[in-house]
Amino acid sequence: MSYPSSHVSEHPQHHSHHHGRSPARRPHPAAKPTAVPHQRTANGYTLAHAGKQVRFGPVVFWIVVGTVTLLGAWSAATATYFAFRDDVLTRLIARQAEMQYSYEDRIAELRARIDRTTSRQLLDQEQFDQKLDQIVRRQAALDSRTAALGGLSDTSVTGSIKATTRSLSEKLFGRAKPSPISDSGTSVVRPERQSRLDTSSSFAKDESVDTTISRLQASLDRVESRQNAVLASAEGSAQARLQKMRGLFTDLGLNAAHMESVAPRGVGGPYVPVKLAANAGPFERQLYQVSLTRAQADRLTHTLAQVPYRKPITGPIEFSSGFGVRSDPFLGRPAMHTGLDFRASTGDPVHVTANGKVVHAGWAGGYGRMVEVDHGNGLSTRYGHLSAIHVKVGDHVQIGQVVGLVGSTGRSTGPHLHYETRIDGEAVDPQRFLRAGARYASN
Repeated sequence: MSYPSSHVSEHPQHHSHHHGRSPARRPHPAAKPTAVPHQRTANGYTLAHAGKQVRFGPVVFWIVVGTVTLLGAWSAATATYFAFRDDVLTRLIARQAEMQYSYEDRIAELRARIDRTTSRQLLDQEQFDQKLDQIVRRQAALDSRTAALGGLSDTSVTGSIKATTRSLSEKLFGRAKPSPISDSGTSVVRPERQSRLDTSSSFAKDESVDTTISRLQASLDRVESRQNAVLASAEGSAQARLQKMRGLFTDLGLNAAHMESVAPRGVGGPYVPVKLAANAGPFERQLYQVSLTRAQADRLTHTLAQVPYRKPITGPIEFSSGFGVRSDPFLGRPAMHTGLDFRASTGDPVHVTANGKVVHAGWAGGYGRMVEVDHGNGLSTRYGHLSAIHVKVGDHVQIGQVVGLVGSTGRSTGPHLHYETRIDGEAVDPQRFLRAGARYASN
């Protein structure tokens, strides 16, 4: 809206209608110049002061008003800020400190929790390592025990004593069975070699470490139990064998200790005493005792190889004439028969009944063709009426070796074997040795 331009004054003025000259003014003695605030005109605002007028538009006016207002608000805000700045800063700092302390407490709590978890894991790992180390050490001990038991292999006994068909490892673990550690399918190895642990990746995923270790401990317990059982069996077998051999010497009336000391053996070496460790356990002590017993049995076995308690011919035994006084087959008079006559066919093989050395091989009067073998310790045997001789003087013969063939040479009425056993050159009843050997073989 536009308004016509007009002059506003508090005092009315007279306008002259005369053009060309200024109207005459009267001085007013009582009037004083006054400042006129702004006057609104039709096209804006006019400020009048001391007779001077300033005219400006509405846009400029409102810009000035807004600027003054903003400056006033800014001044008030600044004054308020400076008046309350310390309190605001204090509250802000306190808030930040509280947040910082809260974060630090939270971080400290998390660190403590991590430390506890780490400590627990380290402790669990240490305990696991200790248990695993115990299992490994125990496994190594069981492996050494297995090797020691494997060294106690059953030795063959000369003569009619049959060798054991099963080894100690087979008694302990069975034949070609899985390792005792793998009762639940951990691994498969040859048990006679070792009982090695396989801890690679065969444990069940749903089993805990403690369960796995307990299972391994139980498996090792079973292995140790079987080892102890086998060792006890070996000890009993060695003791029974030793007692049986000693019984044979007793039946024969022979001094086992004396024969053992003088029996020739191709052995030797430096003397190294055997010492049992002070911290040896029951298994080691029992194994040491078994070793001593087996060593004694081995020495007696070697000595028994020089004792003629075996049969000189194969097949069933049938005597045609016994040892002692009998009627002479040619003269019909009482005579001493110094041996046993075994009924046999011409050409049947004749076996030496103990290890020894041939001291005679040839014709010997009434014996016909005869072989005599010296077994040491005063023991000797004679084989008479042979049709053929297969050895010569000085030969070393072994148990069961053929020394000749059955015949009927010398003072003989038919094919048979005349067999003698002598102690220090004196003939003794061979059946004494044969019966003892039969009892020894049957036990």
